[in-house]
Amino acid sequence: MKRKIELKNVKGTYDYLPEQQKIRNYINDTLKEVFEKYGYQPLETPILCYYDLLAGKYDESNDILNEIYKLTDQGNRNLGLRYDLTVPFAKCIAITKDLRLPFKRYEIGRVFRDGPVKTGRDREFIQCDVDVVGISGQMIEAEIISLFLDGCDKLDIDVLIKYNSRNLMSGLIKEQNIADELVSSVITIIDKLEKISEAEIIEEFNKIGVLQQTALNLLNIFKLNINELNKLYENTNNELIKKGLEEIKELESYIVKLGIQDKTKFVATLARGQEYYTGNVFEAYSKELTCSIGGGGRYDNMITDFINDGNAYPAVGISFGLSAIYEILRKREQFKNKSLIDIYVIPMNTKKESLILANNLRKLGYKVDIEMNDRKLKKSFEFANRENIPYVIVLGEDEVNNNYFNLKNMITGEQEKIDINDLEQIKKIIEKNL
Repeated sequence: MKRKIELKNVKGTYDYLPEQQKIRNYINDTLKEVFEKYGYQPLETPILCYYDLLAGKYDESNDILNEIYKLTDQGNRNLGLRYDLTVPFAKCIAITKDLRLPFKRYEIGRVFRDGPVKTGRDREFIQCDVDVVGISGQMIEAEIISLFLDGCDKLDIDVLIKYNSRNLMSGLIKEQNIADELVSSVITIIDKLEKISEAEIIEEFNKIGVLQQTALNLLNIFKLNINELNKLYENTNNELIKKGLEEIKELESYIVKLGIQDKTKFVATLARGQEYYTGNVFEAYSKELTCSIGGGGRYDNMITDFINDGNAYPAVGISFGLSAIYEILRKREQFKNKSLIDIYVIPMNTKKESLILANNLRKLGYKVDIEMNDRKLKKSFEFANRENIPYVIVLGEDEVNNNYFNLKNMITGEQEKIDINDLEQIKKIIEKNL
């Protein structure tokens, strides 16, 4: 007896039909062009990783460990599906010998997280990342922010990039005499300040043993803007605060020179979830969605620790979230009712000749489809209309014998007579309308 299979997608995964996938392809192609303009090179890393590689940068309480898809192979090895592109990139750099630094790479690939599903956040999704290894300081960070804004400009997305320093956050927390082992948990809670109420934040602090007054002090400190923090800690001996404020000051000097201060904002509570960040972090928000559409930051220790040869391997990167960007673009008129096919050829007892004509048109750079199921002419035209194909050619025996065909504009209904042996004349007609 055959076992009945329920045909459905796993929650948080989707089939993207042509109308949807063409938008996703457009995003990828647009971002690749931007990445390469800034000198980034393509790279691909495996989806399947050793679990220890994925989990090695976190303590056992970190949420990301609960979101890793875990599995074993036939050799009983513990494996996992990558949850981002950063850790596999760091591994790749660590095991690749004689790689010239600095190295700038981009990668567009699938990642997996077994977490809550909501708009812009799926369980299987594609990240579009750029990363640099071998450059310290805020100049490269400013360029990465500029790259992100450039990509969003090409996609016509109005975006605000928030930034902060993990060093500053850690220093401000330690200033309240909080134990080192609690700093990471406190950062995670503070990062939720823009998402949940202060009462809920204090309750979470209390759960990990942070006293009520200390919790209130933290809330007050993290409400301050960068000017207030600079004034308050002008003469501090706290090295983390000093370093964090210097990082922010240097980054802001580049932001002002680039003239992008209206697209960026300092936010003291921004942490990003990953513990591997060591300096400035970034989070990008579209004004059309309530969720983030990208983010990143500096992670100087990851590759350095992997290689462990006594040298430093500073690294920084940023990621575009394809799913979130897709949610913005799919609602736009420019992507509605637009066919990927330029010309539809309908043979009338001329299949071989139609195939030759289609191939010759393809050589001219046009996207061409052919009716191959012997549908009646009316049905073929209905198909072309339904698929929004802009031009149709009906190729019959008379047309072949007389070396011509009519190119029909499906929008206006106009027809132009074209010489089969002089297809170049088709360009003037099509290119003014496509």
